[in-house]
Amino acid sequence: MSKEVDRSILDGEQSSADTKPTSRSNRRSFLKNTMVAGASTAGAALLSKAVPAFAEDEKSGSLSKGDAAILRFVAAAEIIESDIWLQYNELAGKQDGEVARLASKLIPGYPSQVTGGNTAYTKAVLQLDGDMDQYISDNTEDELSHEVFLNAYLASKGADTVNLDAFRTLPSSQATGSNQNLGRLTNLTQLTIHTDFWTRYRSRRGNPDLGDKFRNAIPTLAIGKHTAIPRTDADTAKANFIQAIGYTAGFHFPWIEQGGTSLYPMLAQRATNVEVLRILLSIGGTEICHFQTWQDKAGNALQLANVVDPVTGVSVTFPDLNSPPFGGENFQTNLIMPEPTTFLSRQFPPCSIIRPTETTGAAMGALNALTGDGLFIGQSNDFMQLLHDLAEDADEATRGGR
Repeated sequence: MSKEVDRSILDGEQSSADTKPTSRSNRRSFLKNTMVAGASTAGAALLSKAVPAFAEDEKSGSLSKGDAAILRFVAAAEIIESDIWLQYNELAGKQDGEVARLASKLIPGYPSQVTGGNTAYTKAVLQLDGDMDQYISDNTEDELSHEVFLNAYLASKGADTVNLDAFRTLPSSQATGSNQNLGRLTNLTQLTIHTDFWTRYRSRRGNPDLGDKFRNAIPTLAIGKHTAIPRTDADTAKANFIQAIGYTAGFHFPWIEQGGTSLYPMLAQRATNVEVLRILLSIGGTEICHFQTWQDKAGNALQLANVVDPVTGVSVTFPDLNSPPFGGENFQTNLIMPEPTTFLSRQFPPCSIIRPTETTGAAMGALNALTGDGLFIGQSNDFMQLLHDLAEDADEATRGGR
């Protein structure tokens, strides 16, 4: 979820939508939640039951309209992230049942039993770190907890909440280890992944907030459409190809989380209520933990040259990131903390920061990035319009509630 990808939200192949969202006067059909209390394996949790409702505008309850809009947008973003991570967790996460039991209480029809994972894919992902399966499961649980908390908080203030269950229509992977009959919100098989986060956080001068651009660490991932999960068991047959899929996932993991790392502080600057500010800063801090972990693990990818997808013909190369044009003190792969760089103005000395954090267009920028990644290929016009409206509302929020 990054502001940096500047492309149309409804651009050609990136979704099935072929028209721009209708004007604000034609409000979206908003799917609300009723929250009911229940227990989960992680402790007391609030579970959701979808109740379709139609309204000209959304209720903000005791929150300002802007604060409610911000929380609804990040709740939708967390639901999307949960959908992404659940797919990764089924195939390569820790198969101890904790995540499956929690998800089964939150998502209609989600099985409470573990899938057993996909051995070849798990092995490929574990090449990046021996604890990858545990980290995947922990990240998945975190995102589920975020979406539930945000909706519960909105409901406690009398504000409308977010439910995207009606849009769980995209097909699942048919490989062993996937819940093959479950509908998804996101598509992990046609991704275009920009890995400029790798160079951005290692730069000692550049800051996207000041207009600076950064090269991709893995240029071939930014060209064409790549699968980050096995589509069928046929994708596991060739060792080089399944390893390339595992490395693709390894770079997609930090791509997902670098967006949240920036989105929360961006929107926090528009919050009015101190408690809402506290929520955004607290959840945003967890996204930073996620990004730092995944950035570290991606750096363990070994050189893998010109691996061709037997289905699409798209090729990918994972270069030696410790050799030119990278390598050296600034680009060694074990650097996982943000290098000091320009902040606010070039007149100030370098400072280690999250980047970007400029707030203008934050929500729409995040949505553009998710769309440009290919996550919504196959989704409906209604889904895209709903997300567009949520982002538009969040970007209209101003400190002071105006």
